[in-house]
Amino acid sequence: MGKCVHSTVINAPVDEVWRLLRNFHDMTWTKAVESIEPVGDARSDQVGAKRVLNGAFHETLLAINDLDHEFRYEITDGPSPVSPADLKFYYGTVSVLPVTDGNASYVSWVTHFESKDDSATQEFCDPFYSTFLADLKARFA
Repeated sequence: MGKCVHSTVINAPVDEVWRLLRNFHDMTWTKAVESIEPVGDARSDQVGAKRVLNGAFHETLLAINDLDHEFRYEITDGPSPVSPADLKFYYGTVSVLPVTDGNASYVSWVTHFESKDDSATQEFCDPFYSTFLADLKARFA
C-alpha cells in the first residue's frame, strides 16, 4: 500500500482556509489545476459530488465534515498510474486544524492507495500535492 503525506502551516484562521478548500468544484486557488468540470447534479459540498480535473482526473467526494474541517475523496479514473487498470483504490483526506498559538491553520493532505506500482504512483502524485499546498499558502500570504 502507498501513501502521500503533505502538510503546511498557513497564516490564516481555520474558517478562512476551510471556506476555500470545502468547495469541491473550485480549485482556482492552485496553478496545478487548469480546468475543473463538475459532473452530475450534486452540489460542491454534497457527498457524491464529482469533478474532473484537467480533463483527466475523475474524483468523487466521499465525506465532508464542517465541524472537523475535513473532506475525503477518491480518484476513480485518470491517466496511468492512477487509471482503473493501475489502481485497486486511491483515497485522499484533506484536513484543516487550528494552530492555537498564532491564529494560523495546519493543513494536511494525505492519500492512501494500492496500485500496480506504489512507488511510481507516489512519484507521480507527490508533485501535485506539493504544488496544491504551496499555492494555498501563497494565497494567504
